[in-house]
Amino acid sequence: MTENISGVGAGAGDVAELRALVAELTNRLDATSNSLLKATARLNQAEKELSDLRKRVDAGIPEDTVIAISAAVSAYLGNKGKVRAIRYNRHKTWAAQGRQVQQQHLR
Repeated sequence: MTENISGVGAGAGDVAELRALVAELTNRLDATSNSLLKATARLNQAEKELSDLRKRVDAGIPEDTVIAISAAVSAYLGNKGKVRAIRYNRHKTWAAQGRQVQQQHLR
């Protein structure tokens, strides 16, 4: 017969109950470990994607793109205009970019 903390002898039912609790806690721990492994894998994937996106954002505008933009602007203005600067706005729709430019002209 085993003895519990209070000094009173533990019965077979108490031992079986404790074993069941230990088994349940072990299962919970295993499930938590599996969830942690999945979360770690997802985090690693997200960090890789973020790194790839940062590389794309940090990349400059290719020279051929600048030339194409310059030619289009020049043709639109009838070769009377002069391109002073090109800004590359990321993550905006064409409509939002157009509104932004128009608002800047009103200032």
